[in-house]
Amino acid sequence: MNGILPLWKEKGMTSHDCVYKLRKILGTKKVGHTGTLDPSVEGVLPICIGQATKVAEYITDAGKEYIAVISIGKATETEDADGAIVTENDEFKRFSRLEIENILLELTGDIEQIPPMYSAVKVNGHKLYEYARKGIEVERPKRIVKIHELELLDDANTFEGTEVSFKIRISCGKGTYIRTLAVQIGELLGYPAHMASLVRTASGTYGKADCYTLKELEELKATDQLHTCIHPLEDALVEFPFVEVDNQDYDKIIHGQVLPKNPLLDEGQPIVYTKNNQALAVYKIHPTKPELMKPEKMFPLNH
Repeated sequence: MNGILPLWKEKGMTSHDCVYKLRKILGTKKVGHTGTLDPSVEGVLPICIGQATKVAEYITDAGKEYIAVISIGKATETEDADGAIVTENDEFKRFSRLEIENILLELTGDIEQIPPMYSAVKVNGHKLYEYARKGIEVERPKRIVKIHELELLDDANTFEGTEVSFKIRISCGKGTYIRTLAVQIGELLGYPAHMASLVRTASGTYGKADCYTLKELEELKATDQLHTCIHPLEDALVEFPFVEVDNQDYDKIIHGQVLPKNPLLDEGQPIVYTKNNQALAVYKIHPTKPELMKPEKMFPLNH
């Protein structure tokens, strides 16, 4: 079995829990997810099966969309609702819609983030949450992330109270921490803040409507219909140019030979060679010979 299965991860499960259960349902060990979702987060989690595990990184690197509730007034050690409160401001607050929208606009584009201590980012070979659990504070690497769009979803014109919450839609690139974004929104409003809840509504080309729950997959297995849920691995490559090869290039490609640079190949973007619309290989510019390109991924025909 090869392909991509869009899973709807439910709350209370880790991404690894989902992979463990799917290995049993699908009857194969070659199963991998495409980007960790915290246990308290539900949403779209594309799962790669068989040969499609080779393209997991392309889905992981693709854009994501989330719906988050931002809570202004309290900061937590984990930057979400699961952590202990570390800072609290209980004074009455009032924000206009325009004020919040202007801050969302300010945080759109390339922004700098510092990953939360309770995260899987590695520093000196150890994950940050391992330091956090021991009470050790370490310097965290700053990163630049891409925020494509931030939209205020609540239709109120005024947001007020001792603790103010509002819902936003986030379209973003890889590596974005929505928890940290919530804290950044609070900082610009002048108060402590945290992410009260989060749902991932899209990952790459997959949305909620494409997804199946683990229970639904078990039911489909019982009626021998699991194959209807599996998308071709080519789905993960749709952002790249596809080139159907002739017989001469076919022999070179299946043997992993270098090729002259194709005019469709951009500096950082791969190109996909296909035969009968099935991906044979992903090629990128050769690292030392820019006039050539070499295979980055190869797939057997009839995968």
